[in-house]
Amino acid sequence: MNVKLEIPPRLESTLSKSERTRLTILSAAARQFRVAGYEPSTLRKIADAAGIEAGSIYYHFASKEEIFDVVLDLGLRQVYDAVRKVSENCQKDNVGFRETLGRMVHTHIEHLLKENDFTSSNIRNFSMLSEDMRERHRPLRLAYSRLWDDFLKKALDNGEIRSDIKIVPLRQFLIGALNWMGEWFNASRIPVSILSESAVRLILDGMLIETRKSYFTVQSTNFIEADFIEQGDSKAARTRMHILSSAAKVMRASGYRAATSRQIAAAAKMEAGSIYYHFNSKEDLLDEVLDRGLREMADGVSKILRDSEKYPDPSQQLADAIHAHMKVLFARSEFTSANIRMYGQLPQEVRARHRPVRKKYASAWDACLKNAQEKNIVRRDFEVVPLRLFLLGALNWTVEWFDPEKGGRDGFYSLQEMIAMQQTLLLTGISRN
Repeated sequence: MNVKLEIPPRLESTLSKSERTRLTILSAAARQFRVAGYEPSTLRKIADAAGIEAGSIYYHFASKEEIFDVVLDLGLRQVYDAVRKVSENCQKDNVGFRETLGRMVHTHIEHLLKENDFTSSNIRNFSMLSEDMRERHRPLRLAYSRLWDDFLKKALDNGEIRSDIKIVPLRQFLIGALNWMGEWFNASRIPVSILSESAVRLILDGMLIETRKSYFTVQSTNFIEADFIEQGDSKAARTRMHILSSAAKVMRASGYRAATSRQIAAAAKMEAGSIYYHFNSKEDLLDEVLDRGLREMADGVSKILRDSEKYPDPSQQLADAIHAHMKVLFARSEFTSANIRMYGQLPQEVRARHRPVRKKYASAWDACLKNAQEKNIVRRDFEVVPLRLFLLGALNWTVEWFDPEKGGRDGFYSLQEMIAMQQTLLLTGISRN
């Protein structure tokens, strides 16, 4: 099976008819997997999107799983090959750390955004795959991770980045922040080159201006998860929350469209019909899962973001908001991760129902960041909206890779240590001060 497609799409005219059809199928499948997810994407839907008869797919691929394997491989291999080449060329030419990082970040972002369907299919679906499918693609993912780890470790050994952070969490945090750009980037508004330059400045130097870094310290907050999370004491309330939690886990594992009432009932260990004593329909249940995954966050963290009296120093306000965001994120990780994974695959009418809460939360961050810029605390060479999108994307994607249960083991962070790293990196950057 040719998984690399050596000839790029722009040279499609040099391909044979069979090769062009194969490429058309892969492109249609990548878009379908990105938008709908793996499970709901049938061969018929892929064939319709490719403009061919469903039976014709079997001349090129044995199954949907084989198509998906090729899409997943392409989604990462193109990025890996390009970034590795940049890294090797920089090393050969003795390019400095900051410029090398800039070139690697730009290459990653450029391929992520230009090959959006393939790469986004990989990013959105990998965590929902069966273990045997993940195992087939793990070697390439590990190779790409090692490429970044080696680069960052060399910079650490040379004293070019701060020594109070661990390499693996730093790499995961950095790549997660870059990958999330594919969910919000609009090429008509921001050129890729400007986006990558801003991302590198933020990664290296943080969002605070230089004069703030010398005395900024991350302080603990009095935030308590129970302040933001609704608790129910009655049996009905507990059952309702149990169903919601089970539905969130099913959605997180299978996707919005693939989550069935039967699956949710099985996860909750109850009869399928019993769900409807608490929810009018599956759509109402899934809507509440999505709403809860964001509303608790928006209502709670916004209190910090809008409390200018308590926070005369916006830098500490931002630090505490990051802390609170992460605490809610992991206090209800099944809801928040379901929301994060699924939002890009939701039908437009479903997104529209949840858009007001998302806008309300975004506006609270925007107001806080704008206030900090006006007070010369946050750098003004970052536009507020992209800055907020980068910041929240970096924080949100943590649920895809960070396991707080591993805290205390060698090389791993506790949740509180992870939050401190995120506050430090986002506010002051990775460069050695």
